[in-house]
Amino acid sequence: MNDISIVIPLFNEEESLPELTSWISKVMAEHSFSYEILFIDDGSSDTSWQVVETLQEKYTEVKAIRFRRNYGKSAALNEGFKYAQGSVVITMDADLQDSPEEIPELYRMITEDGFDIVSGWKKKRYDPISKTIPTKLYNFVTSKMSGVQLNDMNCGLKAYKVDVVKNIEVYGQMHRYIPVIAKWAGFSKIGEKVVQHQARKYGTTKFGLSRFIYGPLDLLSIMFVGKFGKRPMHVFGALGGLFFLGGFVIAAYLSIAKVVFLEYDMTERPLFYLGILSMIIGVQLFVAGFLGELISRSGRERNQYQIRDVYRIELED
Repeated sequence: MNDISIVIPLFNEEESLPELTSWISKVMAEHSFSYEILFIDDGSSDTSWQVVETLQEKYTEVKAIRFRRNYGKSAALNEGFKYAQGSVVITMDADLQDSPEEIPELYRMITEDGFDIVSGWKKKRYDPISKTIPTKLYNFVTSKMSGVQLNDMNCGLKAYKVDVVKNIEVYGQMHRYIPVIAKWAGFSKIGEKVVQHQARKYGTTKFGLSRFIYGPLDLLSIMFVGKFGKRPMHVFGALGGLFFLGGFVIAAYLSIAKVVFLEYDMTERPLFYLGILSMIIGVQLFVAGFLGELISRSGRERNQYQIRDVYRIELED
């Protein structure tokens, strides 16, 4: 097994790849690391793949996967994690904004300090204010909601124990929340290191404003699945019960008012329709929880749990 696997998703980064590979090779040689570089070409439309093929001839450590089309960074990372063979997995972007000089210290923090994940923090950024302010807000909200206290959740430069990447799944646009996903998988020792942020040297950014729209939705999805993925009835049933109880109380009040105070026009009161609507919503939520519970219990992963250590236990054939 290599000391380090460096997983690098790329999309139309033909100009930066030779310089990045040379830089990584220099740092690895200086510290006598055994390593591999996994380039994941996410459906590039330029000559990135041809550049990677050329690099494979020059550097025996270079390995590569090429997607037929653009699937996104999460898909690229997930495939890279699948094939990584190093005891420590480093992820970094291909645009030269992440410095390979940070790798030795990240490696040390995993192997010596015992962290499961070490996330980079680009404290000083070379980005326009239109990007830095929303990013700070996003990091603040994410930290408060998830309980993972990181200043730069979406930094591409991260280090992982190999057990982490082999026990999580990254899909959709969930690469922004890998530390949160890892926490829910039981890897709770998450650290942070201030890293150098390089100004973009070639090309343009591949991320637009859409990430500030989809990001919060992805976070809510992770939080919900992490807490209630195996017990959906706990949330849907509780909400359904509250709505139904509220509607029942309203209906009981109006019924008593009609009998005691002879209010024959209660169906013309807005409160009547609010009560009926609350009971209908309550029943629907309860049924949704029941169906979710059935799906969860019939799923193939219903009894799959993260096991850290096993002692003196043998499985019979």
